[in-house]
Amino acid sequence: MPGHKLVGMTPPGGGGRDGAVELHSLVKRYGSARAVDGLSFSAARGAVTALLGPNGAGKTTTIEICEGFRRADSGTVRVLGLDPAADGRALKPRVGVMPQSGGVPATARAGEFLKLVASFHATPLDPAALLARLGLTEHARTPFRRMSGGQQQRLSLAVAIVGRPELVFLDEPTTGLDPQARHATWELIEELRAAGVSVVLTTHNMEEAERLSDRVVIVDHGKVVAEGAPEELTGAERQLRFRARPGLGLDELLSALPAGSAAKESPAGHYLIEADVRPELLATVTAWCASHGVLTEDLRIERRTLEDVFLELTGRELRA
Repeated sequence: MPGHKLVGMTPPGGGGRDGAVELHSLVKRYGSARAVDGLSFSAARGAVTALLGPNGAGKTTTIEICEGFRRADSGTVRVLGLDPAADGRALKPRVGVMPQSGGVPATARAGEFLKLVASFHATPLDPAALLARLGLTEHARTPFRRMSGGQQQRLSLAVAIVGRPELVFLDEPTTGLDPQARHATWELIEELRAAGVSVVLTTHNMEEAERLSDRVVIVDHGKVVAEGAPEELTGAERQLRFRARPGLGLDELLSALPAGSAAKESPAGHYLIEADVRPELLATVTAWCASHGVLTEDLRIERRTLEDVFLELTGRELRA
């Protein structure tokens, strides 16, 4: 993708003191099931907020309520200070939406459709420059249905931001992208934030969320289970990992480690020690392995990741 920046991305709307998105005690039922169950959080203006959760956690319903496509059963929602259900006409020019499904007609040619969307806005970005920024210039005359999944994702992103929105909702923006396109998309999202655009991001890519987000909100069963900056959620704790033969006696190893340490083997032959990682701990582990004739491989100290936190909070079982 070309590396030049979008000029003049700063959105035309006012700032305001409230958050870009404010949700309080939001509830949405489908029959007897509560897809959203008293959910409250805010997304700051000019920041990237990641809304994370397993399948069925209530993310999509929450975002659709924020976008004005669904109505909540109770609670309040404000987007740029307005009610998306009652003030949809006023909000539409100020909000960009990138649905995961694309939202582009199958027969529409990429360049023509982007120009059409741009014509609906008072001060749009230059469609040709935006296509170039997203590496789509040579596909400008390609119908949407003939584009690859990654190209369709990039065009959907272009459609979401061509009107210079104050706030943009991005649903799995890098699904199907190759590494180069994924990193270029991350750079564009960082550029949007630098220009003052508020971004609400849903993704299953924990690396993406950890890299891009100023704030992370983790939801499960329609409720917020944790929120904060990525570094606040992951904490300062470090952990020790190594590979060795399967079936080591972890109870015996733990007896040699400081109180409060934890050790597990998952998958077979892969070991994780969670403890206050100091030189003494490292020496104890390597000495124990040596005394038991255990050859360790890939011994490393690393920080707990956002994915570790996510799995701890939402479990490891598969969701439908």
